[in-house]
Amino acid sequence: MADFIWTHDYGAELTEEPKVWSATFGDGYEQATLTGIHPVARVWSVSFENRLYPEADAILAFIRANHLAFDWVDPDGRPGRWKCASWRQTHPKPLVKTIAAEFEEVFGRD
Repeated sequence: MADFIWTHDYGAELTEEPKVWSATFGDGYEQATLTGIHPVARVWSVSFENRLYPEADAILAFIRANHLAFDWVDPDGRPGRWKCASWRQTHPKPLVKTIAAEFEEVFGRD
């Protein structure tokens, strides 16, 4: 498995949303349960601001080649397996790029 080695900028944001199955009945009663053995996956919004073209292009090449699964240690220091389903880049000034990406935790991918 490929390791994502670049350091993101400060300000990374974590989103956690439990996956829940629920059923609501006519009298207002609801039953709910968490799904699977990993019902809460972490999603980190990370950015790499004002990176010179060689570094920015290396980050983008890695994401394009490994977007379905890669190893990464999150900002809280917890290792995991991640995917990157979307990313964007801007060109804020000459010779630099800014990259913003969503790293979503995945389980059981090789």
